[in-house]
Amino acid sequence: MRAGPWLFRNRDMSPSTHPDPIKIGINPISWSNDDLPALGGETRLSTALSEGARIGYRGFELNGKFPKDSAEVGRVLAEHGLELVSGWYSGQLAARSAEEEIAAIESHVRMMTKNGATVLVYGEVAGSIQGQRIPLKERPCFHSDAAWEAYAEKLNRLARYTAAQGVKLGYHHHMGAYVESPADIDRLMALTTSDVGLLFDSGHCYMGGGDPLTVLKKHVGRVCHVHFKDVRRSVVELARNCQWSFPDCIVNGTFTVPGDGDLDFQAMIEVLIGHRYRGWLVVEAEQDPAVAPSYAYAKMGFDAVQHLLRAFP
Repeated sequence: MRAGPWLFRNRDMSPSTHPDPIKIGINPISWSNDDLPALGGETRLSTALSEGARIGYRGFELNGKFPKDSAEVGRVLAEHGLELVSGWYSGQLAARSAEEEIAAIESHVRMMTKNGATVLVYGEVAGSIQGQRIPLKERPCFHSDAAWEAYAEKLNRLARYTAAQGVKLGYHHHMGAYVESPADIDRLMALTTSDVGLLFDSGHCYMGGGDPLTVLKKHVGRVCHVHFKDVRRSVVELARNCQWSFPDCIVNGTFTVPGDGDLDFQAMIEVLIGHRYRGWLVVEAEQDPAVAPSYAYAKMGFDAVQHLLRAFP
């Protein structure tokens, strides 16, 4: 397990005293993977929640092992003293109308509002190859200005709807989907209104061909949610040279938690705090828990992020 030199300036890893409004959360993907159910499929949700709470995380995002009933979600989180951070929604705006998407998203929005979450993670899955063993270069793209503009208008309408319900739409740029590269992010932000927030994912940004710090600085005013995912640069280079699929990237160790890879999270936190970011910093890393033990890596990520946050008054 390798960590950048920035992590070890101070080995005091006692529980964070950094006050709200920035909180450290985690995605259950460290324990089990929805896209690749064989990874951690045997791990119970209660195991993830109890271990995450023991480490010190304030909240969890949803995954497929959570109950589908809003009240039950609240109950299982409360049992461990945890909050609901947010939850991924598989959107299909690229293939259907805004009205159809609004009807489809309604129950998910209710899940968020009834459990105190203020941000909804929107992932575009129409045409996505993120869960398939297809080279990432085969991902879907918008091939004309008209296609981009039509998509952005539908997204604006959807985001106005969720905002009216009290939930900010956080758009997740993602490998294998329509919005993957820095140029895609630029285009989407230029064509949408401020109702559409940006979920900034450091690992997907780097794997998508961008410098995370540069992209964050450019769009920090639109960032409403943050996934802190680290990368192993040597594995990213291999993934690109060998034209891996997204599942190939996961099982071969492209991603890891902050503190174990090559990204500079100190610089990213400085940008976020400098622009008065208010929200969650979510530790996330698609890995095989048989290779990267869930508790150990979740703790490593928490310790790294907490350490950096404590440097700010």
